[in-house]
Amino acid sequence: MADAAHTDIVRGRLNGSGPVAVIDIGSNSIRLVVYERHARTPTVLFNEKVLAGLGRGVGATGRLADRSVDIAVRALARFRQLCDQIGVIDVFIMATAATRDAENGAEFIDTVERICRKDVRLLSGRDEARLAALGIVSGMWRPDGIVGDLGGGSLELVELNNEEIGRGQTLPLGGIRLQEEADGKTAKAQKIAEQALNGVDWLPIGAGKPFYAVGGTWRSLARLHLYQNGYPLHVMHDYSIPAEEAIEFCQLVARRDPESLSMIDVVSRARRQLLPFGAVVMERVLKRTKAESVVMSALGLREGLLYDLLPDDIKHQDPLIEAARELSILRARSPAYSEELVAWTDKVFPAVGIDETEYERRLRAAGCLLSDIGWRAHPDYRGEQSLNIISNAGFVGIDHAGRAYLALSAFYRHQGLVEDALGPRIRELAHTRLKERARILGGVLRLASVVSASVAGILPKVDVSVVDGEMVVVLPAEYDALDGERLRKRATQFARLLGLKARIAVGRAR
Repeated sequence: MADAAHTDIVRGRLNGSGPVAVIDIGSNSIRLVVYERHARTPTVLFNEKVLAGLGRGVGATGRLADRSVDIAVRALARFRQLCDQIGVIDVFIMATAATRDAENGAEFIDTVERICRKDVRLLSGRDEARLAALGIVSGMWRPDGIVGDLGGGSLELVELNNEEIGRGQTLPLGGIRLQEEADGKTAKAQKIAEQALNGVDWLPIGAGKPFYAVGGTWRSLARLHLYQNGYPLHVMHDYSIPAEEAIEFCQLVARRDPESLSMIDVVSRARRQLLPFGAVVMERVLKRTKAESVVMSALGLREGLLYDLLPDDIKHQDPLIEAARELSILRARSPAYSEELVAWTDKVFPAVGIDETEYERRLRAAGCLLSDIGWRAHPDYRGEQSLNIISNAGFVGIDHAGRAYLALSAFYRHQGLVEDALGPRIRELAHTRLKERARILGGVLRLASVVSASVAGILPKVDVSVVDGEMVVVLPAEYDALDGERLRKRATQFARLLGLKARIAVGRAR
């Protein structure tokens, strides 16, 4: 069976060096993530975790419990077999606080290496902080603030300014360790957390900046907040909560039995008992740093490790553009045409007087690459399908307002520049300027599609300019037959968004 899997011609995946895997042995969970290939935006091919609870009891006994080790060993044997079945070409294994702190940690690592046939990288606290920060670098657009990675055994805090990693600190405030040290009492946990954080004198540098939160317990906390508030997008990466609101929410969770909380079913049962302790640490961190907001990250140590191993030229690629390009290759009828759209709109937007920030330019480029991914759907549903795929895609390097822009522009490109079939919720995520630019991009994409049939080769030869209050679309002489009613209608619709009239010319504007 495995041999057959390895020889399949897989047309739904991208070519590359082959799948790579990371096994993350944490204090609470052990997780296997297999990625399609080692790239700037690695796509998850397989993902599985087991809550072994290796960190339970380590603080009191100094040892990994036999039962936890047994669970971990069985999980790791399965993970190694799965890697063989998938055809993984390289496996990276890392272990964190519980294994690092336990007297029998070295013995456990020997067992892991024998089962997995790979060396284990035992991370120091400094290593954890650095890789967590690189996970944020790999998945956020120009991050600037403090990164916090809450595991079962420890909390790593690190200063981050774009790609520059500053000071870091490891604290014994992981969810399991804090729960045990506080005897399961959140009031005691608050005092422990406050005392530990007061010893980190550089935390006030986070004032007025985002706090980037990494770790399963914090993601569960944010997921609960998201569902309780009826948020329209169930994407955790870059989900942002104002600090004041997050503090109030954490205080609520810390003083309540998790089972009594509204919408608690969206949190796995195994995570619920750690929620109050994750909330305690989050509240104290936000107060200590005086952060402006908390921003959730779906990326952490694993992605930071893979990012760290990339060549510098690939590290410097824009993760959003690369992810959009990959989806275009997999789904567009002409990926080369999608690339032409980027270059063409680079000229058209300034020609018709549309100014853009750097952030908006990269969104437009991604929107061009994604504009035709829904073409296989029934024409009546291409807009809706594209909107759903894009708004929920595994993109990084983009906030939720940017997701709304991309989803809306693809919707308008297929459905028309009308709001009738568009639900109101997705529009709530983008501010007025972005919503208007999504309509403008949708309009120019509709114009381009009738000029070119969404196939590469013609668009670079078509010019657009503004002459005496008219937007003029200039066709090359050899393509004069493309002029017609449908092209003129699309040009008029686009020009109307800009307060202009439209005209089609052949050869040159006149």
